[in-house]
Amino acid sequence: MQRILNKIKSYDTIIIHGHKRPDGDCYGSQFGLSNIIKTSFPNKKVYVVGETSHFVDFLGKVDTITDDVYENALSIVVDTAVQDRISDSRYTKGKEVIKIDHHIPVDDYGDLRWVDTSFPACSQMIAYFYNKFKNELSMTLEGANALYTGIVTDTGRFRFRGVSKLTHQIAGMLIEKGVDVEYIDGNLGKESLQMIALKGYVYSNFVTTNGFVYLKMTRDIIEKYDVSDEQAASVVSLIGGIEGFPVWALFIEYPGEIRIRLRSNGPTIDKLANQYGGGGHAKAAGAKLENWEQLPEFIKDVEEVIKAYQHEV
Repeated sequence: MQRILNKIKSYDTIIIHGHKRPDGDCYGSQFGLSNIIKTSFPNKKVYVVGETSHFVDFLGKVDTITDDVYENALSIVVDTAVQDRISDSRYTKGKEVIKIDHHIPVDDYGDLRWVDTSFPACSQMIAYFYNKFKNELSMTLEGANALYTGIVTDTGRFRFRGVSKLTHQIAGMLIEKGVDVEYIDGNLGKESLQMIALKGYVYSNFVTTNGFVYLKMTRDIIEKYDVSDEQAASVVSLIGGIEGFPVWALFIEYPGEIRIRLRSNGPTIDKLANQYGGGGHAKAAGAKLENWEQLPEFIKDVEEVIKAYQHEV
């Protein structure tokens, strides 16, 4: 962390990247870190780049920059384990690259890496970084809101494994900065009529196999219910927690690829995700299929993981 702080101090231009299809933790990490650097070092130029997340766009707006801005700049990539998942591939144009992440390592990219899987959210890492060097760093309410939102979303409102005493202490520190938890919860809890209708579709169309629950979200369904890809991806939580089905997944069709949002409340599933071009946490990971014809094979592999787990317990 000291080396990261030293690098931040040594650069006049810093560009912060996240992952494709950013979630609350990605945005929280990006905008939280940006706020800390801008507030602490007002003369530095700091940019947040990548894709837009409408779900948490109340945290900030991404910047549009030209290639020349990367000259002699520091690139920082947050919340991203896999290189091809980094939003905006120009991060390599920076003079140096720093990786800050809490996922199980897949690609060891970057000149300097801080990866710690004990943190349930990358935003908690950024807040911890701030707290460690609070005598040298500053942060406004805007940054605290971003980091708190990132922690809340990636921990399922403090319900997921990995939440610790430290998580609550860091959250408390951010609340002391003025975070309005009701305001954040209100923004995160907004639902459109289209999303309510899509939830009805999910509950009526999920499929169960041997301990596995899944849903196919094809392009025509996304278009029929007139929701964003981000909204469609969020429904993975709806099919979790069903008794007797410790693993669940959402297969969502994007232009040119099929992404898998894979979850578990029992078996470890990150190694399975690695086999299908992804990665993540032991109980929450992402992967991909080359085509729908691969689905039966993936289902079989999931069932094998579940079977092995059941034999162990």
